[in-house]
Amino acid sequence: MAEAKQDIPLFQRIKDHLLAQIHAGKWREGDVIPSEPELAAQFQVSRMTVNRAVRELTAEQILTRVQGSGTFVAQRKYQSTLVEIKSIAEEVRARGHVHRSEVYTLESCQAGETLAAEFSVEAGHLLHHSVIVHWENEVPIQVEDRWVNSTVAPEYLDQDFSVATPNEYLMVVAPLQGVNYSIEAMSPPREIADMLHIQQKDACLVLHRKTLSRGSVASVATMWHPGNRYQFAGGF
Repeated sequence: MAEAKQDIPLFQRIKDHLLAQIHAGKWREGDVIPSEPELAAQFQVSRMTVNRAVRELTAEQILTRVQGSGTFVAQRKYQSTLVEIKSIAEEVRARGHVHRSEVYTLESCQAGETLAAEFSVEAGHLLHHSVIVHWENEVPIQVEDRWVNSTVAPEYLDQDFSVATPNEYLMVVAPLQGVNYSIEAMSPPREIADMLHIQQKDACLVLHRKTLSRGSVASVATMWHPGNRYQFAGGF
């Protein structure tokens, strides 16, 4: 085992040490880590070796450097996949974290001209509307503002969305046939900023998503995410 450890490059040993300290909770998000000269002295290696370890962790978004201030543990950017539509609760649990939902709005409304066009229905068609904040480890990471076709999901308002998310419910009653989405960076309105515990000047990543089921538009959702603690990822 000792020989195997000797085979590990010096910069990798430093990376492993820094990661272990973060994962153990000794250094938390926003904490400053020891300087490169301090780490070089601790591990008795060159500053260049330490610099490579820190540079790679910065590229991996584990650390962040602030000119003149030092190197800090970066804020976690929670990921959401764009290739497969998953419940945000499922994604949170997959990371070993705790998810909870807070329902702000649950109502029915008649579609105005704009929403009627989105759903390809007549104005006045009955739509269900929900606004829900999703939390990960007691940090708000998404405001989900969703409109649902009452013809596709007539019992939408009867659901307890603190137990199961709208996505989890709709995937059962309105099997997915297709999806259209777009992403943009936007400043949030005051009520969204308050729900996410951020400032209005803070940028959000906003996902607009329309899902299709049984030949109809099933739902149109706008999902707001704090840009400094969330990212989207995709792949095949």
